[in-house]
Amino acid sequence: MKVAVIQMVSGTQVPANLQQARELLHKAAQAGAELAVLPEYFCLMGRRDADKLAIAEPFGQGPLQQFLADTAREEGLWLVGGTLPLASEAAGATDDSGLPRRVCNSSLVFSPQGDCVARYDKIHLFRFDNGVESYDESTVLVAGTQPTTFDLDSRDGQRWRIGLSVCYDLRFAELYRAYADVGAHLLLVPSAFTHTTGQAHWEVLLRARAIENLAFVAAAAQGGQHDNARQTWGQAMLIEPWGQILAQRAQGAGVVLAELDFALLTACRSRLPALEHRVL
Repeated sequence: MKVAVIQMVSGTQVPANLQQARELLHKAAQAGAELAVLPEYFCLMGRRDADKLAIAEPFGQGPLQQFLADTAREEGLWLVGGTLPLASEAAGATDDSGLPRRVCNSSLVFSPQGDCVARYDKIHLFRFDNGVESYDESTVLVAGTQPTTFDLDSRDGQRWRIGLSVCYDLRFAELYRAYADVGAHLLLVPSAFTHTTGQAHWEVLLRARAIENLAFVAAAAQGGQHDNARQTWGQAMLIEPWGQILAQRAQGAGVVLAELDFALLTACRSRLPALEHRVL
């Protein structure tokens, strides 16, 4: 199965971001991708964290979800919409007038028919402060609670079980172990890693998640200097179960493509049956 991870440098204007995403997804489809993954916040990298509240949509309707459904159908792709802000039903997530105080950072999966087949709300919320940079996603986000997988029947006749995660989730190995427990073959990690944390930990964490779970990993990314002055690390990549990088892109918008070989996954798990050897 050919998979594309999209790298973007999203800005503060939603229409421009959607145009950038549409062009990159078209390139991916033209190159033969069956599954394409957009990065976290593909639709908006705002000047303030609260900017995402203004574009939040109820699950099941809205222009961002319509964009993803239409693009998946028109390009004939399985499409994972990195993340977009969805209204939360959690207590305290809205004010007295019904406007959102906080939203879910949600990854939605659309079939080639344009149907939404899975939703994952980011479970782990990023907080970081090194005295120069400071982030706290909990001020505007509601944490998800449920791991999510979906099954994809590829053109070669294989059924792939795919586990969803987002960015900071990457640091929590137990989430990916839960996916291994239910038979996941491919782990998705759409992200917007900061340059600081990405430079230190991005590649090593992605390769570790692939190796320890004997699974493919597909990591879409934001990668570059954004309108809001934030710099993201980039290095969108695809990794095979033995931990080798199949394809990657350092910085800038583009499409990263690789063929994922189900037979290779089977061979890795056969010669080193580590998943069967777990004790704890």
